[in-house]
Amino acid sequence: MSQIRTGATDASATDYRIRVHRRRTPPGSSPGTLIADPGARRPVVRVIGYGTADLEESEAASLDDIARIRGKWPVTWVNVDGLGDLEFLRALGEMFGLHRLALEDVVNVHQRPKVEEYEDHLFIVSRMVAVNDPPHTEQIAMFLGDGYLLTFQERSGDCFDPVRERIRRHRGQIREVGADYLAYALLDAVIDGYFPVLEAYGEELEILEDRVLAAPHRDHVVTIHELKRNLLALRRAIWPQREMISALARNAAKQITEPTRLYLRDCYDHIIQLIDILETFREVASGLVDVYLSSVSARMNEIMKVLTIIATIFIPLSFITGLYGMNFRTDLSPWNMPELSWYFGYPLALGLMAAVAGVLLYFFWRRGWLGGRGPKDVND
Repeated sequence: MSQIRTGATDASATDYRIRVHRRRTPPGSSPGTLIADPGARRPVVRVIGYGTADLEESEAASLDDIARIRGKWPVTWVNVDGLGDLEFLRALGEMFGLHRLALEDVVNVHQRPKVEEYEDHLFIVSRMVAVNDPPHTEQIAMFLGDGYLLTFQERSGDCFDPVRERIRRHRGQIREVGADYLAYALLDAVIDGYFPVLEAYGEELEILEDRVLAAPHRDHVVTIHELKRNLLALRRAIWPQREMISALARNAAKQITEPTRLYLRDCYDHIIQLIDILETFREVASGLVDVYLSSVSARMNEIMKVLTIIATIFIPLSFITGLYGMNFRTDLSPWNMPELSWYFGYPLALGLMAAVAGVLLYFFWRRGWLGGRGPKDVND
């Protein structure tokens, strides 16, 4: 995650523009039409088959490898990284009996988190925080069926390694239960992946708040808007997952057993925590703009106060200087400023100006207008 940059420029701010998802299927296309992103990577397929006693893990080079492992183990997890080979995706869909509409949503990676029930499988869409590019998210599509779980990702790199290690080392009950528990474990890993990202944003907000209060700078406004934009991107990914997890926990689909629904409810609680944290951070980020404006206004008021005090002191001094600069001739009249003929007239004029300035400074100090309070209350 990027750190706070108090010297951000307009060019750097463009790096945080909201990404626009472009639907590649032309309007009016037949339902189930698959059109791959030209920049999509070719699939890399990893298969894990496991049971209570043992497991098998390999990188599948063909559909035959997948079919062999699927027929051998009680639970088969097929993970596909990359969506650039439509022929392979169609063949894989035919092998597992996946619906064409669901496959279309797999390829169009702008889907909102959701769950859809088909005759013999569930289609689940979630959004995972990109490992190397937060707060942007990556679509995770899952197909949960009888004894299998298919997962499709846009690219390699995910948050599922802890789940893989639990399977390999037989930790917990993951190898004692079915594919529905595996789907829960992956969804829980996706949701928990948001916590470190939000914690990092919380630290950035604290640092930024201290800087805004100590020395507000106009570049802070750019940074605040970057944070607000990033938090908005996370909000768009987190809020729909609340509905998706709730639907899974309440749905009576045969693919999810009753014990797994209990864990899904715990997953729902994690989503609620994320939403609470996210909304709090969004309020703090919005309030930082007001804090910045208040800090700038307070600093401006301090500057204006100092300038006003200086101008106030020089007003009587200017009057004295102007008065004795009129140069009336004393030899024509005794009323024409006889002080001009005094032997110590100049030192007396300077002393008078110093005394006036000193009296004004003392008055300002007594009123607490010089940054501190005098011996009496400012309201005296």
